[in-house]
Amino acid sequence: MKIAIIGGTGDQGLGLALRFVKAGEDIIIGSRDAKKAENAVDIVKEMLEDGEVSNIRGSTNVDAAKEGDIILLTVPLQAQIVTLRSIKEYIGDKIVIDATVPLDGCLGGRPTRYVDVWQGSAAERTAELLEDTDAKVVSAFNNISAASLLNIKDDVDCDCLVSGDDEKARKEVMALAEKIPNVRSLDCGPLENARIVEKITPLLINLNIRNKIKLAGLRITGL
Repeated sequence: MKIAIIGGTGDQGLGLALRFVKAGEDIIIGSRDAKKAENAVDIVKEMLEDGEVSNIRGSTNVDAAKEGDIILLTVPLQAQIVTLRSIKEYIGDKIVIDATVPLDGCLGGRPTRYVDVWQGSAAERTAELLEDTDAKVVSAFNNISAASLLNIKDDVDCDCLVSGDDEKARKEVMALAEKIPNVRSLDCGPLENARIVEKITPLLINLNIRNKIKLAGLRITGL
């Protein structure tokens, strides 16, 4: 199974690529610029201290979407729609994991402020754009900080909250998330619950800033 990380050259995309490559998954890092994607691949290899890693490569977003079995969208809010439109014709019935969080910081404002989108959540925005395809949209990885993912020497101390309207797709994404050591996936039900999950991220960012840390995460107890 190939995972295409669309817009995978930012910290979140790099962190997820790093963790999944280490877990043995086949990863394609996508970018608008193929050279930038190749540079990201080199960064992952350097962080893993293994220049011979063969289960990762870089390409354009379009080529990554064509080849990937699962699409993982890791772009900022302002790039979400234009990026999806550029790859839409290649999505078909694939699982599309949306890790987008509507933050004011993406628009030049405060990173601790959530931006309400008309559709209710960024994930539902993706679903609306892809409603004339057979794509199965799942919201996940919104609350796992890039800093935790990139801190490859330590496990990620965070739950992954997963929501989506297709139960089979949701379960598949949950299993994928748990390939990251110490991550526990939680089934949050239908996609509309992404409206709640996405709003947790600016709270975590605020906690990081107030406590001068970078690794604040979320654990749900009692389950």
